[in-house]
Amino acid sequence: MDIHEHQAKEILAGFGVPVPKGSVAFTADEAVQAAEELGGSRWAVKAQIHSGARGKAGGIKICSTTEEVEQAAHALLGNPLVTHQTGPGGKMVNRVYVETAVPISREMYLGLILDRGLERVTVVAYAQGGVEIEETASADEAVTEVIEPAVGIQPFQAREIAFGLGLAGPQVKQAVAAITGAYRAFRDLDATMVEINPLVVTGSGDVVALDVKMSFDDNALFRRPSIRELRDYSQEDPREVEASQHGLNYIGLDGEIGCIVNGAGLAMATMDLIKHAGAEPANFLDIGGGASPERVANAFRLVMADPQVQVILVNIFAGINRCDWVAEGIVRAAREVELKVPLVVRLAGTHVDEGRKILANSGLEITSPEELGDAALAAVHTLRKKTIKAAASKGQS
Repeated sequence: MDIHEHQAKEILAGFGVPVPKGSVAFTADEAVQAAEELGGSRWAVKAQIHSGARGKAGGIKICSTTEEVEQAAHALLGNPLVTHQTGPGGKMVNRVYVETAVPISREMYLGLILDRGLERVTVVAYAQGGVEIEETASADEAVTEVIEPAVGIQPFQAREIAFGLGLAGPQVKQAVAAITGAYRAFRDLDATMVEINPLVVTGSGDVVALDVKMSFDDNALFRRPSIRELRDYSQEDPREVEASQHGLNYIGLDGEIGCIVNGAGLAMATMDLIKHAGAEPANFLDIGGGASPERVANAFRLVMADPQVQVILVNIFAGINRCDWVAEGIVRAAREVELKVPLVVRLAGTHVDEGRKILANSGLEITSPEELGDAALAAVHTLRKKTIKAAASKGQS
């Protein structure tokens, strides 16, 4: 789960990370009021969406008067902001963050990630940061520290990172506070990523976290109610939100073959074979091991909600589950949602013969290959036939 910049800054400030003063606003009038309360003569009005590269997309505006603050807020609020991370549709700006604009002397990068290979939290820092970090960062230039979970980050490790960033004097102490605070927030709140980019040295020589991103482990939200409340569903794919409410793991993609699979690994293999056969999957969808008829029906509704889907490929390997149960769910779902696209179903495992009989006797038009490779080829072949037929119909009209 991702959160907004202003939320992440509030969290990190509570752990001792220095951040500029700011206030969130949902209207232009609130933005002006926030600027007046902050005082000063320069403010940054920052669009709050779950995406990076906002500055390059025009989502961050530096203002010198409250009139400019009002104009900037008006221009951002209620409009989609398109960055290279959002896709062509962009994400709607429903709130802005008005922040005291600080003069920047240096930009650096600081990130904390979970290294699954090492099974450790790793701190990664670069002496150069900012919007071009993804293009300019080199592994050879990275300053890294691997944190031993039994003891947490040690002061000497934070100092090593500060020295590696080229900081000296009082800046080292401030950087140590930022690094250790970010680590404690990561550890104590079940985060999966904390990114401060840029971590800046201001004109007065202070070290400040100027932009912050945080992500959290969805599976730990049950014990982090304060974090769960920060979730902004308007920034998420509505299909993924609906899937989570039904206990389904769904990620929308750009293809035309909808996938309904049990097991993440099998779902990835199914997507790979669709691509190998010459088409693109419309989604990743793992219905899990306990694929009850109700869950299968919910999966069909979810996949059919995507207007791009032209064919559905169901791939079930039943171990704990049973193919006849899944087949019943497929037949029920196809009838309930009034399925209007071709259906390819590959079943394997427990009670597979019974499951295939249910499909064969359903009266529905279902292709049932025995092998996964054949199922992927059948789905792609069916898609091509539909495409050719649609093109021919269009030409005749």
